Amino acid sequence: MARVAFLGLGVMGFPMAGHLAAAGHEVTVWNRTAAKAEAWVARHKGRAAASAREAAGGADLVMACVGNDDDLRQVCLGGDGAFAGMGAGAIFVDHTTVSAMVTRELAAIAADMGLGFVDAPVSGGQAGAENGQLSIMCGGAPDAYAAAEPVMAAYARICRLMGPSGAGQLTKMCNQIAIAGLVQGLSESLHFAEKAGLSIPEVVEVISQGAAGSWQMQNRYQTMAENRFDFGFAVDWMRKDLGICLATANETGASLPVTALVDQFYKDVQNMGGGRWDTSSLIARLRK
Repeated sequence: MARVAFLGLGVMGFPMAGHLAAAGHEVTVWNRTAAKAEAWVARHKGRAAASAREAAGGADLVMACVGNDDDLRQVCLGGDGAFAGMGAGAIFVDHTTVSAMVTRELAAIAADMGLGFVDAPVSGGQAGAENGQLSIMCGGAPDAYAAAEPVMAAYARICRLMGPSGAGQLTKMCNQIAIAGLVQGLSESLHFAEKAGLSIPEVVEVISQGAAGSWQMQNRYQTMAENRFDFGFAVDWMRKDLGICLATANETGASLPVTALVDQFYKDVQNMGGGRWDTSSLIARLRK
């Protein structure tokens, strides 16, 4: 078993760290809001630290799941950052969805300090985190990945090394691009069914068994039909991710016209007060 630190106990990090503890790893947690770390310890035992640096001290692996590029830099760098507390040979595993640029930047700093760095964004949402069934796409050196992979297995449905540093984040962008177009298509399909006077459950029962079937259809049609979105992966987070996708596409020359359009549709949802709604709330703008 490994000594592990987990930084960031949001809707994803809290259960992910819990799976590590349940698997028998020695887990120390840190969260910007100390009460969340104390609540985690009350449920899962382990230990709470007062800073990222303190949490990382003596850890074999330091996992993080925070908000964005700037949050990740703050957690990693500076006197109270995780890198300052990590010992030589320890590995930092970043589960945050951030830009490949900041990933490569931090990986280079880590290498200069004798540390490993694996970018390992996840897909599967809150349910995947709670059930330990996440898809994890990784970038980094093969030896660092090999050391981290058995520990990540505690909450992984699948975990793969996609290439060098940044490759995990680039793969996560592929994931978000695919989801954006799919959710808009599903929203239009269910909206059409409503307007045509069809039963959404009956429609989904039939079409989900054919080529139209998807995770989003199976797991979101019911709440979309009920106009309920107070859960799941927030629109604000999705817009952050799509912003990364679009900026990277400008750098690589990739054309993402549908992604750019759906990003604006999510902006409409934000303007409706739905920034914290689940991404399936795209259907709400069609019902206005």
